[in-house]
Amino acid sequence: MDDRYKEGLEELKSHLGGEAEKYLEKIEAISPFFARVNVEFAYGDIYRETDKVLDSVTQELITVSALTVLGYATPQLKVHVDAALNRGATKEQIIATITQMIDYCGFPAATNALLAAKDIFDARGL
Repeated sequence: MDDRYKEGLEELKSHLGGEAEKYLEKIEAISPFFARVNVEFAYGDIYRETDKVLDSVTQELITVSALTVLGYATPQLKVHVDAALNRGATKEQIIATITQMIDYCGFPAATNALLAAKDIFDARGL
């Protein structure tokens, strides 16, 4: 395991907490290369670089915004709503972030995102 992977894995775990291993196992079962790129690039390069400028809550709220606007990434949105909470975002911040995205993606995509977030909130008892 090289340093880039180790750093990415450390970052991934700081976002996903105890779910990081399960998340990686699912992806690795299909494509070990894809899982490695996800760890090294997304978390090892991008998140670790933006850590220098953005606080961890902002990083995750930006990701929640982007996934909301996409409108078709519900599984990934749930992962990042959970990660936002792990990194210190409040339920209210996540709801406000999704609500603001109505302007950019419309009510259907924002509603789907809100319902996806609710699944995470309910699972956590929030």
